[in-house]
Amino acid sequence: MKKFILPIVVLALVSFGVISKGLTDEEREFAVNHMRGTQERLLTVVKGLSEAQLNFKSSPESWSIAECVEHLAISEEMIGGMLQEALETPADPSMRDSVKISDDDLLGIISSRDKKVKTGEAFEPSGKFGSYAKTLVAFMTKRAEHIAYMRTTKDDLRNHYAQLPFGTIDGVQILLFMSGHTERHIRQMEEVLAHPEFP
Repeated sequence: MKKFILPIVVLALVSFGVISKGLTDEEREFAVNHMRGTQERLLTVVKGLSEAQLNFKSSPESWSIAECVEHLAISEEMIGGMLQEALETPADPSMRDSVKISDDDLLGIISSRDKKVKTGEAFEPSGKFGSYAKTLVAFMTKRAEHIAYMRTTKDDLRNHYAQLPFGTIDGVQILLFMSGHTERHIRQMEEVLAHPEFP
């Protein structure tokens, strides 16, 4: 009887190990849909805008829509780099308890415009891509890479981590943070569009 039970227990443990690694279909679908959704919203907001509209500023210190797009292109690249850095260390399930924020709460915090935050110098728009058209292409190219990665990765993203000012997030949340950050700046662009003096 013992000879019969032992292989079943081993098989169950091995199966559990396989199941507990990687992403569920629901996690994968949620992240992919969110990234696609914010990309589509961005394209809808900027579609058909003239150069004057893209470069309109509601005040000297505020960003134009074109500058918001550049900030998003820079962020897409740099937050993607944050994920790559997280993946360079071995997956560590023992650190799961350090992730205190849910996916939904993270998205709510980052997408909200209630609190204005000054970005770091590395994320400031400076014309690095050469033109608005090239900037939008840079964003779209990186976003496509991130969506393709999330659709197919076998990486154990829930057990890789990054540090943000408000705490530890995991690999899935890095991509959700990036997508929620896109939503935040789409809302900023919509504020520009709604300005009484918008051309």
